[in-house]
Amino acid sequence: MALYVQKYGGTSVGSVERIQQVADKVKSFRDQGHYIVVVVSAMSGETNRLIGMANEMQDKPSPREMDVLVSTGEQVTIALLCMALTARECPARSYTGGQVKIHTDSSHTKARIQNIDVDNMRNDLDKGRVVVVAGFQGVDDNGNITTLGRGGSDTTGVALAAALKADECQIYTDVDGVYTTDPRVVDNAQRLKEITFEEMLEMASLGSKVLQIRAVEFAGKYGVPLRVLHSFKEGPGTLITIESENTMEQPIISGIAFNRDEAKLTITGVPDVPGVASKILCPISDANVEVDMILQNVSAEGLTDFTFTVHRNDYGLALDTLKHVAVNLNATGAIGSDNIAKVSIVGVGMRSHAGVASRMFDSLAKENINIQMISTSEIKVSVVIDEKYLELAVRALHSTFEMDKPQTVEE
Repeated sequence: MALYVQKYGGTSVGSVERIQQVADKVKSFRDQGHYIVVVVSAMSGETNRLIGMANEMQDKPSPREMDVLVSTGEQVTIALLCMALTARECPARSYTGGQVKIHTDSSHTKARIQNIDVDNMRNDLDKGRVVVVAGFQGVDDNGNITTLGRGGSDTTGVALAAALKADECQIYTDVDGVYTTDPRVVDNAQRLKEITFEEMLEMASLGSKVLQIRAVEFAGKYGVPLRVLHSFKEGPGTLITIESENTMEQPIISGIAFNRDEAKLTITGVPDVPGVASKILCPISDANVEVDMILQNVSAEGLTDFTFTVHRNDYGLALDTLKHVAVNLNATGAIGSDNIAKVSIVGVGMRSHAGVASRMFDSLAKENINIQMISTSEIKVSVVIDEKYLELAVRALHSTFEMDKPQTVEE
């Protein structure tokens, strides 16, 4: 017997019929003798519907009241799932985040979990019940309902698995695992048997949408084995776990991530003096714009160009801010482009293999794809290219690193 925490997202519980299918799956695990804790999201579209109603009432609703409102979506789902389980003669009990006592700080709409009281859940599990918990929510020291932000149900699932010392946290979604890259771009993308926390964290931060970054961080911190599975198709999924001690057996590259939501800005002819980077980036930060990649060119005649990337939604604000900075610094100008994309190769195997970056650059050169910016870490190389070459670049790199070969997947 094992203790599993299973998380089902909004599409998995998007209708009464789907909730009944989830109930069948949960019951099958319990019938095998396993202890089961289920974490569910609101039904797909429900959170957006609630937010829409709030915006009709007030331009800027109180964060506290927003948390009270949007947390009701999960409350509907936990009750319906428990009813479906009970109808199948599978005893179950529902809990809101406050009833479980998922203690958070008081940062409404983006709270962070501080600790979890597992006594009630343990008692129910010992009595043979399935425990069904509302994801995405908790309660602060003053008894206020709090929410964890978009995608917070993944974090709830991982946090409960850590607190209960579960054998595995299973994330059920609309894909059957983590792939070497997006199968919609590369037809022969392969499902990975395993991937490390570190690789998954890089993939999530670089554009992969399978798991939320916070959930992966939490799982890695507490060593919670994560498995990504399809809600309604059988299969082993992908296990996300600690790095293997034998990196010789690791594929050089585990995945290719990409992000279309990028924009690039350059301030030209900046005086190359100490502190200039701070004078450029501090106003950008003060405008609440996050910076990703940064490149400073070699100085020529005391002047330099400084380039960085931001999220495409922030492009207009960032460019306006940079133009003011250019005037203040007596720079020659500020320019930008929002038709770029970032492509990244990720793999812990890079640690034990030389020449990975040069292989990547050579592959792109053969396709006549110009590299505009480069960023590296121990297990990833990212490049900025023209957006129109994105899919060509991903397919070329997938072939170059032989990622369509079956040794990276469950045989």
